Amino acid sequence: MSEIHVPTEETWRIFRIMAEFVEGFEELATVGPAVSIFGSSRVTSEDKYYKLAQETACEIAKAGFAVITGGGGGIMEAANKGAAQGGGKSIGLNIELPMEQIPNKYQNLSLHFRYFFCRKVMFLKYANGFVVMPGGYGTMDEFFESCVLIQTLRQAHFPVILMGSEYWSGLVDWMTDQMLNKRGYISPEDMNVFSIVDEPAKVAKIIRKFHKSNGRIGLKQPFGIKRPII
Repeated sequence: MSEIHVPTEETWRIFRIMAEFVEGFEELATVGPAVSIFGSSRVTSEDKYYKLAQETACEIAKAGFAVITGGGGGIMEAANKGAAQGGGKSIGLNIELPMEQIPNKYQNLSLHFRYFFCRKVMFLKYANGFVVMPGGYGTMDEFFESCVLIQTLRQAHFPVILMGSEYWSGLVDWMTDQMLNKRGYISPEDMNVFSIVDEPAKVAKIIRKFHKSNGRIGLKQPFGIKRPII
């Protein structure tokens, strides 16, 4: 029987992954309460959602929270810009891509990741809330992953806020109609893990109120369930 040889490159990849986790943990552990903001990298500075993200991040920073984004352009740039204008910590978790992502200039703490899954852990581990702006596949991935982690009790509860009712209402209507009512693939309480908001000041108020009542990422759990923290 022939032996199976694992390429050396594969085993060394483990250390690269460990290094990304160690650096992320060390850099973010001292930033204090933070909010992760997601959204499309394709919007321009003239887009209404760019301006909405900038204003929202500014309000969040003024409320005493650091702002974490993916570090790129579009909504990410807008959120980092708003956080800096609000006098807060403006953090970018940049990712290496085949089509190189250029870090935006509004970050005052910039981390670089090779692996998406390491980066996603950082978005979650230090977040006291998620603000999900309009976006594409990556934004949908972050939104639904947050819903799954809360639904399956793998993540402490925290506010998940969809910004822009015009953009999100169709998706939420479909979720209610198909996933909940017609198919029963989710439970009624699963629709309560997120909210839709249009006003930046209201976003900051929701997150501040939740943090004051529950501490970091919801130590008091909904539905009487104790949920583990990443």
